[in-house]
Amino acid sequence: MSSRIHRIHGIIPPYMLERIAQQGSPIQRERAQRALALSTTMRTRREAFQAPPEAAALSTQLERTVYSAENGSNLPGRRVRGEGEPPSGDAAVDEAYDGAGATYNLYHDAYGRNSIDNNGMPLISTVHYERNYDNAFWNGDQMVYGDGDEDLPPDQRLFNRFTIAVDVIGHELTHGVTQHTAKLIYSGQSGALNESISDVFGSLVKQYVRQQTVNMADWLIGEGLFTSNVHGVALRSMKAPGTAYDDPVLGKDPQPANMKDYVQTTSDNGGVHINSGIPNRAFYMVAKEIGGFAWERAGKIWYITLRDKLQPSATFQDAADLTYQTAGELYGEGSKEQLAVRHGWQAVGIEVGAKPKPKSWVQILLDWLISLFGKR
Repeated sequence: MSSRIHRIHGIIPPYMLERIAQQGSPIQRERAQRALALSTTMRTRREAFQAPPEAAALSTQLERTVYSAENGSNLPGRRVRGEGEPPSGDAAVDEAYDGAGATYNLYHDAYGRNSIDNNGMPLISTVHYERNYDNAFWNGDQMVYGDGDEDLPPDQRLFNRFTIAVDVIGHELTHGVTQHTAKLIYSGQSGALNESISDVFGSLVKQYVRQQTVNMADWLIGEGLFTSNVHGVALRSMKAPGTAYDDPVLGKDPQPANMKDYVQTTSDNGGVHINSGIPNRAFYMVAKEIGGFAWERAGKIWYITLRDKLQPSATFQDAADLTYQTAGELYGEGSKEQLAVRHGWQAVGIEVGAKPKPKSWVQILLDWLISLFGKR
């Protein structure tokens, strides 16, 4: 058994909640402040983690269970629906069930992965967490979803229920995949890569469900989360970072699309939700150049790199160099796929093969400490 800190990865970034807490109506401000306080409490909580047995897989079949917290905070809560059981009639329960299955299917069918940990991990979800909680998160062991603003007067609602967008479910469960593979440190560029990888595979889950090609996909993260009161289409746009929303209460989408606009900040764990727009845009450009279904080649390059090559303190430059290397290994040196990776990173201001900066002693120490628990 090993002990480590589990970050609480919420789909709503803290800067958005902070903005609502400043600019919203009294009831919106109170809701945002409560969500921030709850997220801060959970983010700093230390939990014991017991790795599953490595000798044999826990299961070779998809295994989902959905619980209801019944507007409380005890996890997992009351069991509502298990694997193979019919729809419950509760939209949040059934969306959580379907979204977990869609995420499992992408990883299993496209990449041969046996659930989140590649060892048959059961997919546990809890809905109706707290009373109208404005977020959804992976807590290191399971998914948790709030109900959004469904209890507010219609003109005060900002967020719909958080199970409504399958890419949000795929995004959050992918934090679990990263937890069991590269273990990307949730700060600065490695943290932004952590968020970007979740966006990449969250988008691919949606595309896989809809059987959409690169050109058919919207490349939006969280489409459907905003109510009609919000001037915006989604939480983020991978195709055009910085354009997803521009709203009097939520503010303007702050994501940069190029390294020249990289945001240096101490908030948001060093800008993990902000600067993730840069690698997001790189992946979109790679997938666009390759064409077809993005999960097949572009997604495989990113998955193999995540599974086998990224180190906990990886930078954007590391991700660029390693995805380029992986593309060459998978499809050949100088192949269409490898050139697409080069062009995608160049489009966001990162040259593949650039001389890497030496790692600081802090990065070296962090890599060594995390490696003590095993990379995967």
